[in-house]
Amino acid sequence: MSVNIAADPAEAVAGVGDGATVLLGGFGNAGQAHELIDALLDSGAKELTVVSNNAGQGDAGLALLVKESRVGKIICSFPRQSDSWHFDEAYRAGRIELELVPQGNLAERLRAAGAGIGAFFTPTGYGTTLAEGKEVREIQGRNYVLEYPLGGDVALIKALAADEVGNLVYRKTARNFGPVMAAAAARTVVQVEQVLLTGSIDPESVVTPGLYVDTVVEVPTASGEAASREGRLQG
Repeated sequence: MSVNIAADPAEAVAGVGDGATVLLGGFGNAGQAHELIDALLDSGAKELTVVSNNAGQGDAGLALLVKESRVGKIICSFPRQSDSWHFDEAYRAGRIELELVPQGNLAERLRAAGAGIGAFFTPTGYGTTLAEGKEVREIQGRNYVLEYPLGGDVALIKALAADEVGNLVYRKTARNFGPVMAAAAARTVVQVEQVLLTGSIDPESVVTPGLYVDTVVEVPTASGEAASREGRLQG
């Protein structure tokens, strides 16, 4: 088994078309695949549905997709913060649709998509506007809301390192939504600091198995540490 090792981010995101549902990893900027998102912006893809923890920050990454009106709908937990001015402007102007999902529900809906779970009941959101129109059931004296899986056509995520068959390790909290998004997407594209030889990663350290990864591109960044410095990569 092997994955496609792309020459650059543009090649890695090739084929992401208009109207695609794109899962973007990252907790704010931590773990966000900025170079892949820039390549997606350059590709011209539009009318995207984006699933992310937030709606973009400052003038980088997801925020630029929103600024350039490439995103028709965003599904996220934190759409507003001090530097989310591009989303705020687009939303107030009616150029983007928002589906607000509590963070735990977002993670579980993604996990459910990757695990093949048809739906699940959660107490989060019960009694609020977020539960309007959804099935509610009382289970052992507590009220729950029915939620459905949330998958995507493609996931763009960032990891610390991959080997030649796509096994991934992450750097600390930059892991965040990466593993569940990799499993939830029909196609997973990953930017890494370093591509290692198969067998270089201790199997006990693998977080996302290569089974869930389709394309890897090596993009060394100033924010990353060389994979060889992370002792957890070696057995």
